[in-house]
Amino acid sequence: MVKTFADFNDDDNPYGERDYGYIDVYGDKVYWKIDYYDENYEYGSENPADPACTRRVLIIMLASEY
Repeated sequence: MVKTFADFNDDDNPYGERDYGYIDVYGDKVYWKIDYYDENYEYGSENPADPACTRRVLIIMLASEY
């Protein structure tokens, strides 16, 4: 469901980056977010659009865990 998510809107995606969303899974709200790290996963990537220097991490969690 995260892979095919396409319900982006200005309220939860004001910059058009499409790196955050939430879905309903069997009645539970599930948040997902993509973070962009440097090659060592220590700091944010200097250029998130460049896969040569960026490592992406997908975080998925239940809203009730937040």
